[in-house]
Amino acid sequence: MSRTLQLAEQLISRPSVTPEDAGCLELLADRLHAQGFTCERLDGGPDTFRVHNLWAIRRSQHPNAKTLVFAGHTDVVPTGPAEQWSHPPFTPTYQDGKLFGRGSSDMKTSIAAFVVAAEEFLADNAETPLNIAFLLTSDEEGPGHDGTKIVVEALRERGEPLEWCIVGEPTAVKQTGDMIKNGRRGSLSGRLTVEGIQGHIAYPQLARNPIHHALPALAELASIEWDQGNAFFPPTSWQISNMHGGTGATNVIPGEVVIDFNFRYSSENTAESLKQRVKSVLDKHALEYDLAWALSGEPFLTTPGDLVTAVQQAIRAETGLETELSTSGGTSDGRFIAKVCPQVIELGPPNATIHKIDEHIAIADVEPLKNIYRRVLENLHTRLQPAALEQGAAA
Repeated sequence: MSRTLQLAEQLISRPSVTPEDAGCLELLADRLHAQGFTCERLDGGPDTFRVHNLWAIRRSQHPNAKTLVFAGHTDVVPTGPAEQWSHPPFTPTYQDGKLFGRGSSDMKTSIAAFVVAAEEFLADNAETPLNIAFLLTSDEEGPGHDGTKIVVEALRERGEPLEWCIVGEPTAVKQTGDMIKNGRRGSLSGRLTVEGIQGHIAYPQLARNPIHHALPALAELASIEWDQGNAFFPPTSWQISNMHGGTGATNVIPGEVVIDFNFRYSSENTAESLKQRVKSVLDKHALEYDLAWALSGEPFLTTPGDLVTAVQQAIRAETGLETELSTSGGTSDGRFIAKVCPQVIELGPPNATIHKIDEHIAIADVEPLKNIYRRVLENLHTRLQPAALEQGAAA
């Protein structure tokens, strides 16, 4: 059995349902410490919802070294009904060429591949001009307030320079390496409460139906072309997710209606520009309303450059695939890291079973994933090597 699978098994066997870590970070810190990493816990949150965070870095002795961060999460979503699983969700199980277990795809196998890739790389390149770091949290599947976000804030306060970051989220469609995420759309949610006057449905002249009043504005919002997207992002989307109104009786006009909606928006817009456009539509329709906003994440984008090239070359060399760049899908912790790191991509195994009953990963995807991560290290090491040699000669 490969060392990657062995470590993945150890992580999967720990029931780290968010925000619990169940000892995963301690296991990983011990492993990294043995490779010369300085490991630091930056836990956060209240005692009732304690979040576990690890920052680990192995610094190069070369002047002007640059840093590659491997980022990920040890927490997993709840299993759902355990009796519906073919195997116990926290007992790593092999069947039909697959490894079953909660977190096998999202994303404990990626973390195992990170660690083994770094170990193999350092065995051959102990004097690399590359700083290698790990940013790991137990609060990605949860609210995300006290995980990667607070570690990033701490690194910013210290002035810690980060050049490149790989987030191990499951990004592939059919085979490891067929797709990477070089950005994500922003996510902006709103809760619109439209006020009316409650009354008997037989006497509408004595009431004001907020649903009727809201519908023209909602129809206009649904018809707006917010932007056309660009070369990297699809057009911005506005979608209603919930609508609540009425008392439950069939003869009462409701006094208010509450509409939940969400923007998944491209870099062609900002949260503020979207807020202003929504407000102008609501005001035009003379609604009496209250509107509360929640920004989950701003869009980020890594255009082709050092990191994307290194990843593309690694995937091509390992699998023969020409990877697809994509910004599709939901948000990730990359949205926080992008605030302090100019080049952030997501690269992981296929995502077909994430969060599902019987989550699994094909064994055939595991070693290629580890090898791709190792090849990225090698590619960035090679890129930095001439500069390191010139600096050494000048000294």
